[in-house]
Amino acid sequence: MFSGIYAGRRVLVTGHTGFKGSWLATWLLELGAQVAGYANGIPTVPSHVAVTGLQERIQAFEGDVRDRAALAAAIDAFQPEMIFHLAAQALVRKSYAEPAETFETNAMGTLNLLECARTRPGIRAIVLITSDKCYRNVGWPWGYRETDALGGEDPYSGSKGCAELIAYSYIHSYFARADRAAVATTRAGNVVGGGDWACDRIVPDCVRAWSRQEPVVIRQPRATRPWQHVLEPLSGYLALGTYLWTRDARASGSAYNFGPDASVNQSVEELILELGRHWPGFKWFVDEDGMQGKPEAQLLKLSCDRALAELRWRAVLTFSECVRLTAEWYRAYQTSPADAARCTPAQIQEYIELARTREMAWAAA
Repeated sequence: MFSGIYAGRRVLVTGHTGFKGSWLATWLLELGAQVAGYANGIPTVPSHVAVTGLQERIQAFEGDVRDRAALAAAIDAFQPEMIFHLAAQALVRKSYAEPAETFETNAMGTLNLLECARTRPGIRAIVLITSDKCYRNVGWPWGYRETDALGGEDPYSGSKGCAELIAYSYIHSYFARADRAAVATTRAGNVVGGGDWACDRIVPDCVRAWSRQEPVVIRQPRATRPWQHVLEPLSGYLALGTYLWTRDARASGSAYNFGPDASVNQSVEELILELGRHWPGFKWFVDEDGMQGKPEAQLLKLSCDRALAELRWRAVLTFSECVRLTAEWYRAYQTSPADAARCTPAQIQEYIELARTREMAWAAA
């Protein structure tokens, strides 16, 4: 897979204790990489990183991406060849309550990572993960492309747009030389999957409520999102890392959307109903006042044509398969955390086999 690029490679994942970061670090270990993580503690209890015991299997550094000196010290200690930057304040509602922290973490954290990397020629490839919400969402029904306007009305979206602008400036000012890292940014749609326990996210909210046999409270049932399983964008990040490592001229300095097929753009209500098929006795109701003064976009779609054309990447899973894998992980956790820990590598392998069956370029044996 991925041309064997990751076997034996020294890879740093910032934000490795988060939902996506812990899945990515686990997959990198499966690929034979030497993995280190840099994160400001464990964000939730329980957490995917704790369930899988990931901290004991990698070199873990504790620090804040806003602390450039601490980040530089971790980089110097580990000497990474590749970096995946996922550390972020990732919640829209929290961004309203803590806008300064959101901008400092998401925008200045990205700046600090790039500032450290520009003076360390041993780093060969950097994948910066921002968000699909970096786009200025005007509510149109077609997918946003990488060349569309950036910016957002809420602090979270604005911070991700800022991170993209910082990356663009640094890439063209400092990383165009052959002796510097190849750098690209990524924008992924709404991600679901086992092990996410963040507040104010639809799947964790459902799991918490239904595990107590209570109805889940929904704020925006008609809002539509490009839902995808966590392994989908991760396969895109890893594929992009491969192209950056090989110095593919198309990839370096570019931005890429990673999302599901254009037909996958279900509403929150449709997601709940599909998840409920795997959860007997599920219930829900709408709190129409839940987002008063804290609006979120009702419609958001991505165009992933560039990833298909340049990286030969496309999504593997159907919407039903995405939800099934998610539900199976949480049901395993209900049985025991040990079952959930075994579920993570098993689902990575199932995803890989489906990718091979469906002839994805990155999964070639």
